[in-house]
Amino acid sequence: IALISLQESCPTALVVVKPVYHSSLSMIHSKMMQSSVLQQSPACILQPSVPFATQPMLSSRCNRPRSTGIAASRHAKPWGPTHGPTSAWPCRRAVHVRPAHAYEEEGATTLPEMTGTRIVVITSGKGGVGKTTTSANLGMSIARLGYKVALIDADIGLRNLDLLLGLENRVMYTAIDILEGECRLDQALVRDKRWKNLSLLSMSRNRQRYNVTRRHMDELCSSLGALGYQFILIDCPAGIDVGFINAISPAKEALIVTTPEITSIRDADRVAGLLEANDIFDVKLLVNRVRPEMIEAKDMMSVKDVQEMLGIPLLGAIPEDPQVIVATNRGEPLVLQKKLSLSGIAYENSARRLVGKEDFFIDLGNPHKGVLQRLSEMFQ
Repeated sequence: IALISLQESCPTALVVVKPVYHSSLSMIHSKMMQSSVLQQSPACILQPSVPFATQPMLSSRCNRPRSTGIAASRHAKPWGPTHGPTSAWPCRRAVHVRPAHAYEEEGATTLPEMTGTRIVVITSGKGGVGKTTTSANLGMSIARLGYKVALIDADIGLRNLDLLLGLENRVMYTAIDILEGECRLDQALVRDKRWKNLSLLSMSRNRQRYNVTRRHMDELCSSLGALGYQFILIDCPAGIDVGFINAISPAKEALIVTTPEITSIRDADRVAGLLEANDIFDVKLLVNRVRPEMIEAKDMMSVKDVQEMLGIPLLGAIPEDPQVIVATNRGEPLVLQKKLSLSGIAYENSARRLVGKEDFFIDLGNPHKGVLQRLSEMFQ
């Protein structure tokens, strides 16, 4: 009634309708078609408030039964520029879909040109080596370079990535809710307030463990790519069980995080073999928690020794830093600190090399020594 009265008062008005259920829009269209004013003014447009061309397949509850997940959408038409809910509407020719660039926020950073979406899984095999810390800092650094980044916390039982980003109070839905049809993909994505081109998607479930399959992970990543994300970083859970297999399924690149310990190196070597068995050959190495003073005292393997043992190209080496604990408790990645520590600089350099930019490695062979330490060495 409000729409018809508005159209009668202003025949050339542009009617904006939020994209709700198909039946609601069909009812509105039929009511307006019964109005004599609409027949006199065929220029009236039913315009959705967001572009349907950018909505992924996972973001629709109308395209499948409520009680089923992604598996029930096999017979549904895929979403895209020429498919989607608009093809089933009686008013399909009256719907005007604006391009995606028309909805960019004011003041948004111009994204660098990039073909396709790079899906990188961050794994190690051994727990406690710094996978989540690496995911948070690399994702934030890549977002600061201007790319659109999505972080996926693939640890269903124990999620921690939201804590490192300071987004734990804003996670309302997870990927499990998307699979069950309880929310849309854009509702589950949590945008970082500091950098709008960085989003987080958690996969935790408190009530029960959901049976996530490789197909679910593939569809989630393809839907994120349809939303325009240029980098998708997957924080892989520890171990090599089903959670590991599901996390590496959509990835074409991998980053193995290890420490200069023999147990972590052996697990990393095992993971490298499993990645090759799953057709992931673009693998890079990041050595974390390096202590130069122990390397100098021959109590720890050097970064070069670790690389030679694994035979994987080196992406970066991160020194041991107590600021990691401080940044974790504050919910702020190391790369956002006003006074960058050595580990924060190392993460930024690694992110630049990951996106293809040339950068120097930090020399960890000569540890930094203070004035008192130099004086004590002089008198020894």
